Amino acid sequence: MKLRRILGSVSRLATEKLSSSSRCPSRQIFTASQRNAGGDHSEALPGKHIEWASLGSVRNSRFASGFSPLKPKPLDSIMDLDRAKTKSPEELTSIWDDYHLGRGHIGITMKAQLYRLLEQRAAECRYFVIPLWRGNGYITMFAQVEAPHMIFTGLEDYKARGTEAAPYLTSTFYTELSETKDLVFIRGDVVFTSKLTDEEAKWLMETAQSFYLNDTRYKLLERFNKHTHDFEFKDVLQALDMPVL
Repeated sequence: MKLRRILGSVSRLATEKLSSSSRCPSRQIFTASQRNAGGDHSEALPGKHIEWASLGSVRNSRFASGFSPLKPKPLDSIMDLDRAKTKSPEELTSIWDDYHLGRGHIGITMKAQLYRLLEQRAAECRYFVIPLWRGNGYITMFAQVEAPHMIFTGLEDYKARGTEAAPYLTSTFYTELSETKDLVFIRGDVVFTSKLTDEEAKWLMETAQSFYLNDTRYKLLERFNKHTHDFEFKDVLQALDMPVL
């Protein structure tokens, strides 16, 4: 299988040196059930482990790659959509980003047109590998898109466990307000806080998106999915200004 061969090649190239390493009134746009889910989040610290059960998530059908995606709550259980309609896109972006700080989640927004481009390209190129820098080296993450989800796990875990590989990070794209506000809300959930920090998770989400939205970077993603014999992992490192170890 071409995907297995290219993952094996990337794995051999990847060096894994790890280092020892007040409420705003506008936030009332979020529903009471979400504010209270899993206890008092007002005192939650970044990276605090939050059980999936407290987020209302359940196991869903498997992806073709073997991931078991998590089915998130619908957007209307996170925010009051009627109240959201009275807010400007700028206000909604600020509210969404601020609300997720320190809650074990990552909040990002995207213009609707960009999401449509990402969705279109992801339909043809679902997989990619991204180096995550740590200390004096990097670990390699394996990413898969199955709109409206993007899922990340460690490349070595994926190779070792196959269909049993668990995601480190899942992200969901909410398009309910894309027509009226020209916004797509993106929520990232760190499954294993021992594997990723909130900061690393946000970087992964934004970096993965950049490979779908930036024409130059997308050529690398296309090569990985469609012309694997021409793919060089060092090109990804260079695109991200990381040294080739």
